[in-house]
Amino acid sequence: MQEKGNISIHTENIFPIIKKFLYSDHEIFLRELVSNAVDASQKIKRLASIGEYSGELGTLKVTVSFDKEAKTITISDAGLGMTAEEIKKYINQIAFSGATEFVEKYKDKGDEKAIIGHFGLGFYSAFMVAERVDIISKSYQEGSEAVKWTCDGSTEFEISEATRDARGTDIILHVAEDSLEFLEEFKLKQILDKYCKFLPIEIEFQEKIINNPTPIWAKSPSELTDEDYLKFYEELYPFSEKPLFWIHLNVDYPFNLTGILYFPKVKNELQLQREKIQLYSRQVFITDEVKDVVPEFLMLLHGVIDSPDIPLNVSRSFLQADSNVKKINSYITKKVADKLAELFKADRAGFEQKFDNIGLFVKYGMISDEKFYDRAKDYCLVQNVDGKHFTLNEYAEFAQENQKDKNDDVIYLYTSDVNAQDTFIQSAKKRGYDVLKLDSVLDSHFINQLETKLVKTSLKRVDADTIEKLIDKGISVDVVLSETEKETVKKVFEEVINDTTKVVALEAMPIDELPAVITQNEFMRRMSDMSRAGGGGMGMFGAMPNNYIVSVNANHASVAKILQTTDAEEQKKLAKQVYDLALLSQNMLTGADLTAFIQRTALAL
Repeated sequence: MQEKGNISIHTENIFPIIKKFLYSDHEIFLRELVSNAVDASQKIKRLASIGEYSGELGTLKVTVSFDKEAKTITISDAGLGMTAEEIKKYINQIAFSGATEFVEKYKDKGDEKAIIGHFGLGFYSAFMVAERVDIISKSYQEGSEAVKWTCDGSTEFEISEATRDARGTDIILHVAEDSLEFLEEFKLKQILDKYCKFLPIEIEFQEKIINNPTPIWAKSPSELTDEDYLKFYEELYPFSEKPLFWIHLNVDYPFNLTGILYFPKVKNELQLQREKIQLYSRQVFITDEVKDVVPEFLMLLHGVIDSPDIPLNVSRSFLQADSNVKKINSYITKKVADKLAELFKADRAGFEQKFDNIGLFVKYGMISDEKFYDRAKDYCLVQNVDGKHFTLNEYAEFAQENQKDKNDDVIYLYTSDVNAQDTFIQSAKKRGYDVLKLDSVLDSHFINQLETKLVKTSLKRVDADTIEKLIDKGISVDVVLSETEKETVKKVFEEVINDTTKVVALEAMPIDELPAVITQNEFMRRMSDMSRAGGGGMGMFGAMPNNYIVSVNANHASVAKILQTTDAEEQKKLAKQVYDLALLSQNMLTGADLTAFIQRTALAL
């Protein structure tokens, strides 16, 4: 038997299109061909289970081999195989899909979602790397003869008799000169590890099984222990620190989705870029770019998602947005929110210990997703500088008692840098006020959001003004200086500072406060931060300069000392020392000014 013919396609240029445009990465060919072999293996298994095949199943593994000298790559399976007629139908007529027809025929007899691939366009990815492709196949059907199909990448094919003892299919790729890189063991192993690591049929390469056919996400959570989850995490991300906890996803209506999401200990930017959530479709790796499927705020999670219901484009490399994707996105958001609530209720102390890491996800979610905010507000924690945690409701109640200003507004004081702002923190604590620690990269956005949500409440950074002005109780402190003395002191400081970005103000402060403090108005600092970040439509104006207020304590002994001396130079020296101390407390004294301060202070000892 020998037959020649033309492949039934709508254009003579289908193969150049496949080679150049259909698949973004040529290595995909191996994923497609191995997936098809797994598909064929699962089909024969299904037929046996429903009594339509009574022969021995034998070992259903898929074998990938290569011959560098012959320049061939071979993918062999022991699946259901094909007759000559089936090859002509499924391979030559691209418009038909073997898997689609199989599912339609047997959909009422089992789980059709176990069928992976489509013997159609996926098969033709072989021509991205091969100048000729041979198929040798023998059908499971009784009395079938082995058959060979050959095509050189044109629309012409040839079918002839072949020799094959057992049912199944061999796909033999005669690798083209521009794709010889795929004849390297390391390269093939790398591709198999990437795309076929969890395929549901054993994959053999170089006489070793290189995949895990039963990954834990395909099992029921009731079958698994904590050790199983940790071991799988190590399999996904070798040498990584243990995750904080995980969520097992398992839903079959209104869409099919399984997977495991791990909350990692976020260490650095490099780790975030390297370790991503992996998307699978029936255990075939698709991509680790899961935008839209996973909410943006959860992109920092690790793990796997497997769903046959996520629509992919023809190359299976890119997601296509539709209603199912939105439903899956919402489901994942809800599952994460529910898991966090469960952990908080079950073990608050443990939750507090983890919150340094969890907080990044929680706050990001609250900022970016209104529904998540509503779910998370009950377990989102804030921590004060003494290390005590509060829920948002607990802190609102706590601050009500002591941190109301004269207008009955509640003021939350916070620090973005405990060490740098310690002077101001201590000043607040002297007055019995509490200071929150809001020092993460997201906290500037989180602060803005809280102010939109909380009634009659504002947040002020502890170094944004003197403590009396931050929480203005309407109680004035008497100033011991006359108006003339105030003007004299102000003029001395202005001459010493000589900087248009710093405004000198004489303030009535308690005598136990510092002689001078440097602050930046909360509103102006936020505007400046937004300008630098290019946010809020302010990027067009360029970076706003930092403007500071130098608040001189009119009631401090150092100010009295400046007024007591009549020597103008001595006044300036004293004012300079007071100003440098204020700079030093804000880590703003540097370079030559710092050296001069140290030398001057040393001489005074």
